[in-house]
Amino acid sequence: MKVGVIGAGYVGLTSAVCLAERGHDTVCVDVDDVRVQRLSAGIAHLDEPDLPDLLGGGLRAGTLRFSTDYATLADRDVVFICVSTPSGPDGSADLRAVDIAAAALAEVLSPGAVVAVKSTVPVGTTRRISERLRDSGVHTVSNPEFLRESHAIHDFRHPDRILFGADDEEVADRVAGLYPPAPVLRTSPESAEVAKYASNAFLAVKISYTNSLARLCAAVGADIGDVTDCMGADPRIGPHFLAPGPGWGGSCLPKDTAALLHSGAAHGVELPEVESARRSNAGQADRIVDALNRTLAVPLHAAQVTALGLTFKAGTSDVRDSPALTVCAELTRRGAQVTGFDPRLAGIDPAALSRSAIVTVDDPYLAAKEADAIIVLTEWPQFCDLDWRLIAEQAPGAAVIDTRNLLDAAALTDLGLNHLGNGTPGGY
Repeated sequence: MKVGVIGAGYVGLTSAVCLAERGHDTVCVDVDDVRVQRLSAGIAHLDEPDLPDLLGGGLRAGTLRFSTDYATLADRDVVFICVSTPSGPDGSADLRAVDIAAAALAEVLSPGAVVAVKSTVPVGTTRRISERLRDSGVHTVSNPEFLRESHAIHDFRHPDRILFGADDEEVADRVAGLYPPAPVLRTSPESAEVAKYASNAFLAVKISYTNSLARLCAAVGADIGDVTDCMGADPRIGPHFLAPGPGWGGSCLPKDTAALLHSGAAHGVELPEVESARRSNAGQADRIVDALNRTLAVPLHAAQVTALGLTFKAGTSDVRDSPALTVCAELTRRGAQVTGFDPRLAGIDPAALSRSAIVTVDDPYLAAKEADAIIVLTEWPQFCDLDWRLIAEQAPGAAVIDTRNLLDAAALTDLGLNHLGNGTPGGY
């Protein structure tokens, strides 16, 4: 099939290279001319496993090309809208890019083509686009994405479910034929749009609940790992998203929970569980910094603090809404001197680091030298392999706030470091 993709961000570029890998003639359109030129030269701007190889393979095979011109989509059978829908000041999803894409497609697509809305959009958006395109003879379906950063290629190749919200099953079948075999869920467009937001919001609630339990465990001498092992063994709950940490962030959960609350308010429906999860998440930085302040042998405003991990999760260089940077910003606001290290430091947006007012170095041992405290903020497995004996010699007696419970607490204690786990006995 001839396929089009609008937007070369995480969702769009991943979808484009994977569709091309499956042999579909794929054109990806993006408004950024420099980005299009670099992608056409085989240079990927995203830090995603396997993406560079698929990009180069699609270009060489002739199944993938990039353009800034919507006219290149005129002969497409299916076009995916994969543009950004960032949060507005009131939490609502900014749909300007979606509307621009829909208007352009109305001008160029042939009758019978299908527009699949993959961008995360509020309920009613697909229906509105459908009405706009109906006079052009173009069909519309909702097809939300469920790709995880740092696992996006794998998730496209091995989807656990594919969701279509459509009034016409034959139209949905045409889009489904583009994907690898997987369970297909068919709903109305409205149900599909709500389901996407509901899925992400539930994950946010689950993480926030775990962090609240971690706080309780530390207060009563329980261990959050034991508690979540028991919870996760229950098939009604499952083991995923039960790990405590510095909070949730990234490009999806913050904006999607805000948009879901905004949609609920617009229809007179409160979602107090989601509101509570967002409040709990907003308080995680204070919780971590307060624990550090109670532990330090020096005043916080005189402390040298090392931040290990700056991205919002391991396996990516993405720092959008990173809880690690939120903690760093709170530390610097209270006067601490923060030196940060991340394994993907070279790929991190320097403007985001500048806003956090931290110093960054590309050597973890240099970052930890003479530190009063070391905070593990991202779950990079490389941190377990550091020479902690050397770190203990360079920063004797330092407090180690292990927000991810990644390290061997007993080993660090034996080295003279003051280890505080998240939700562990003697921790925070």
